[in-house]
Amino acid sequence: MASIFGFRSRDPARDRQTDIARFDRLAKLFQQIAVEIEAERTGLESRYRKEATNAAFLVESIENGSSSDRRSSEVGALTQSILNCERRIAALSRQDGMMRELRHSLDTVFDDNSAAGSAAAVEASQAGAGRG
Repeated sequence: MASIFGFRSRDPARDRQTDIARFDRLAKLFQQIAVEIEAERTGLESRYRKEATNAAFLVESIENGSSSDRRSSEVGALTQSILNCERRIAALSRQDGMMRELRHSLDTVFDDNSAAGSAAAVEASQAGAGRG
């Protein structure tokens, strides 16, 4: 049977190092995902502008009668593509906002843990000083 006096807890400094490393990995992951979201949004916005420009010129061409009626089906395809781009850009904006919130939450948790660790260290040092 194990003795209760044989139990030892880990050093709080070691716990803090473990927490810092864990939070750092998580923060880097959030940053990596945010970069991926931004890259996708940037590329999509570029394609969106190109398609919107193409659609505008095509509509103008049809209205001026310098383009065949069969090109009007291209307007429908461009319109659908533009709408899909808008939906995806909105989804990416929501994802970016979520990454920002998660990062803020991570900072809050880290700050709370840091404050709790500091308070525990102060209490431990005060308890040690009272023994002398």
